[in-house]
Amino acid sequence: MSFMPVILWSDALVFLLLAAGISGAWYVRRREHLLLPWRRVAQSATAMVSLAVLSLFFAVGLLDTLHYRVALPEKNGSASVYSPEVLSVFDKLVTPLRTQTEKTYSAPLAVTLHAKESISDAQGRVLRDYPRLRYGGAHLADVSQRDGDVLWRGFKGAMGGLVVGVLIAGITSLLRMQNLDGNNPPQSPLVRGNARTPPLTRGGWEGLAHLKKYIDSNYALIIAFIIIAALIGATASLASVYHVLGTDKVGQDVLYLSLKSIRTGLIIGTVTTLVTLPLALLLGIAAGYLRGWVDDVIQYVYTVLSSIPSVLLIAAAVLMMQVTIDTHPEWFDTAASRADLRLVFLCLILGMTSWTGLCRLLRGETLKLREQEYILAAQAFGVSTLGILARHIVPNVMHIILIALVMDFSALVLAEAVLSYVGVGVDPSMISFGTMINAARLEMGREPMVWWALAAAFGFMLALVLAANLFADAVRDAFDPRLNRSEGTA
Repeated sequence: MSFMPVILWSDALVFLLLAAGISGAWYVRRREHLLLPWRRVAQSATAMVSLAVLSLFFAVGLLDTLHYRVALPEKNGSASVYSPEVLSVFDKLVTPLRTQTEKTYSAPLAVTLHAKESISDAQGRVLRDYPRLRYGGAHLADVSQRDGDVLWRGFKGAMGGLVVGVLIAGITSLLRMQNLDGNNPPQSPLVRGNARTPPLTRGGWEGLAHLKKYIDSNYALIIAFIIIAALIGATASLASVYHVLGTDKVGQDVLYLSLKSIRTGLIIGTVTTLVTLPLALLLGIAAGYLRGWVDDVIQYVYTVLSSIPSVLLIAAAVLMMQVTIDTHPEWFDTAASRADLRLVFLCLILGMTSWTGLCRLLRGETLKLREQEYILAAQAFGVSTLGILARHIVPNVMHIILIALVMDFSALVLAEAVLSYVGVGVDPSMISFGTMINAARLEMGREPMVWWALAAAFGFMLALVLAANLFADAVRDAFDPRLNRSEGTA
């Protein structure tokens, strides 16, 4: 084979989460009472726009999770030998961004380096000037042509993305309209005689009226999708010949580094839930339902953990884990697997230190639920403790679990940046928002100042965290039983 698939520990955990998410969606889809809150989320324009942005981030992260190693040229019929470098499908798609490195710093959309160097002119004289980049703007005959070329390429790419976005939005709207019958929410097609006629085949004005109604109800999402498509088109057009966000100290493209950081942030924000959720769910419900000495022990444990500064606890655990990794180099066949194990352990450590808040919430809710009439009736009829927990307690606290996990996602993404900044986060060789911010610490003090790496990391983190927070707010409103009950009785 020309390549060998590689599954890192974090890849396996991402695939596990993806399978769990698909199974959960299939389970919810078949139960109307579980599907109803998600329909409320779908009716929120802010939630759907935020979900579109999050989906774009998740798509980049998923492509960056499919890893492989390239086969090296065979010599004298020897067995296949694979490169020690672990690449991803995303790396393959953006190969020019990954491979076209410059000598050192260059500003966004620049055609020269950021600092002057001694260069020789055509007559052999040594001058102090800004050298041209090897790749950024190399197609230009003169530096003065850059502004016009940037405007033209950006406009052309934006128009191309706009056209593609409009086509995809239009086709999606037409396909969705096939299931509409003009009602809100539409479910069944129009019945004429014995035929079930989709709305778009009923006749000119009626079909257009239903299409207009559908577009009006999804106006914000369609506009956001078209704008995102235009931005992607403009960026792709410019990135083919320029470094859109500049380059760093060793000449790597900052746009490539920012996109690669998405996977690390998403893994920190999602994989940590694999540790947080079981601990918080088991201990919180056990403390609230069983009470007595079980409640006392669990309260003591999470009170002690909450009393220890989380940064110190995480730092101590990370440093002990790093010593173990350094003393066992035979465990790893590539540098990527070594950095990935540290990432997985960081997720475990964050999960072990961040479950206390959700556990406290679940304990309080379970204490309230166990006094409800239907719980007392189940106890009177001799239903076992496990049966009561599985049938009555867990389903009634799931909204708290979902809201807490969605809202904690952004906090975990920010936690990775802070931990990497102070040196106890991911491996220094792994690209993340935290390592980018840490590297930009000294760059801000240079003359002339190098600001674009920090601005890129901040911008991508802002987009990711803001979209997650807005979506979490919509989920909280949709799953809040008090809010929905007041709306239903109004």
